[in-house]
Amino acid sequence: MLAAFDAAARTGSFTAAAKELSLTQGAISRQINALEAQLNITLFHRHKQNIQLTEIGKSYAKDIHSALSHIRSATLNMMTNPTGGVLNIAILPMFGSRWLMPRLADFLSKNPQITINTVSKLTQFDFSLEDVHCAIHFGQGDWAQANSTFLMAEESVAVCAPEFLKKIKQKDCTTDNKQRFIASLAEQPLLHISTRPDAWQQWFASHSIFTPAQQGMHFEQFSIATNAAIAGLGIALLPKFLIENELKRKELVEVCCTPLTTDNAYYLVTPNDKLDYSPVQKFTQWLIDTVKDEN
Repeated sequence: MLAAFDAAARTGSFTAAAKELSLTQGAISRQINALEAQLNITLFHRHKQNIQLTEIGKSYAKDIHSALSHIRSATLNMMTNPTGGVLNIAILPMFGSRWLMPRLADFLSKNPQITINTVSKLTQFDFSLEDVHCAIHFGQGDWAQANSTFLMAEESVAVCAPEFLKKIKQKDCTTDNKQRFIASLAEQPLLHISTRPDAWQQWFASHSIFTPAQQGMHFEQFSIATNAAIAGLGIALLPKFLIENELKRKELVEVCCTPLTTDNAYYLVTPNDKLDYSPVQKFTQWLIDTVKDEN
């Protein structure tokens, strides 16, 4: 009944739901009628050949779809790894692609029985509503009902394309004075990251320059801001350890050698009820060892 309801709610049609579940339209209709009778509520408005979720049906559909997704995920995990060694990690996209993925083969070689699944998350979320065992988080180690393991601090540097740097230095005749040159950067197009909304203000303040510094484009992800900087669209303030390749290839150059450091850092966050889960314990120790070896 729940599968029939979920399919009909998603497709907006008993016919489409029947096709998805390899049933007849009549079978779908009977299943949903039975569900409505059991719940004693009306889930759909019927208008001849059309159906529309009621308000309570919309709310129920959202919860049922989430629950069925968890069941499908759990079933797939058991089928692909019957030993139960599955680890679902929420990662920051840029951190995941630039730092974690190049090193993950080492973890898997040491723990071949563990299957890792990842999902991208930019902000904090409710562990109780997500099928996630742990998360890589940037910020403070204050996630509710969870344990935070410090991984590393972050140093962000102001970078741009080489040609862009040449252009702004040619325009500024006072580049021999570092303070004046840094102040002049506030007039340039600055590339902002939504998860670091005050980064530029903090960077200028660290040089005793107080400016709103809001002009320029805004991006949700570091990867897009990095590509924008490479394309010459402005100056970006990016974590240095995430753009090492671009700096080595001279696609990006540092505008100023003074980095920005803040009280925020990268943490591995684990909900309290997952702390004793063996794959989480092994992944946590591997992360700690890997960061320690590289520092």
